[in-house]
Amino acid sequence: MSGACNDPKTFKSDLKPIWCPGCGDFGVLQAVYRALAAIGRPTHEIAFISGIGCSSRIPGYTTVYGFNTVHGRALPIAQGLKTANPDLLVLVAGGDGDGFSIGGGHVPHAIRRNHDLTYIVMDNQIYGLTKGQLSPTTPKGETTVTSPYGSFEEPVNPLLYCLAYGAGYVAQGTPADLPGLTALIEEGLRYPGFAFINIQSPCVTYGDSEMQMKEQRAALRPLLAEGHDGSDRIKGMDLAQQYGRTLHTGVFYRNPTPPPTYDQLVRERQADQGKDQPDRRRALDRFAVRH
Repeated sequence: MSGACNDPKTFKSDLKPIWCPGCGDFGVLQAVYRALAAIGRPTHEIAFISGIGCSSRIPGYTTVYGFNTVHGRALPIAQGLKTANPDLLVLVAGGDGDGFSIGGGHVPHAIRRNHDLTYIVMDNQIYGLTKGQLSPTTPKGETTVTSPYGSFEEPVNPLLYCLAYGAGYVAQGTPADLPGLTALIEEGLRYPGFAFINIQSPCVTYGDSEMQMKEQRAALRPLLAEGHDGSDRIKGMDLAQQYGRTLHTGVFYRNPTPPPTYDQLVRERQADQGKDQPDRRRALDRFAVRH
């Protein structure tokens, strides 16, 4: 397909989602369609990489290049893809378990390398696909099938985690505010560097009843309405400490002077090293038999 793609339906595949009715991931998918349409790039210039889990099914419901990879390994595979073909627009998706348990060790390195990737995590504080186990973001004291007497563990704070490691764009949204979520994903896609968007996407089957869609709509605290300056990283970190207690939505931090991306630096290195190299079209001349 060539030319700009400004219709969200362009990005919708024929594969029907099999999430539980009412799952927040349906809204996330719609926001992705709309954000990609706003960007307007053709489908063959976009790749969508995911791990394993309910949320990681999402690439299959789009018409862009998709790769459902290995549990926790979406980020390293996406980094390899972006390095090999830096012209691609690359999205990465996963859940809180996929991203901050088995895949947690990859997050800081993706951030410090600053690949131009947009990483969306559908955070429902539970392992949904494998029937309701404790996840890295499950609140302390929560009862699950693997913590029947209540969890002893402090939850991971994805927002503070990514801010502390130096991510240039950190935001949080929810499908309970679809226009707002769409705007955050679009802005993340446009940000020149590593962008992280934590999405409070409720699990209707195993998730906390206090964090379902209706409850989220009532609890929303948009950062813009509170006058937060997204260029203030320290203030963003202060607000991020309220994760799990206050449902802030919006941009916690956006670096106003983004540094060069890994992809840019690779291109510069290649150009520098190629200055004194012979023309590739003449590479075999030295081996030619001369008469």
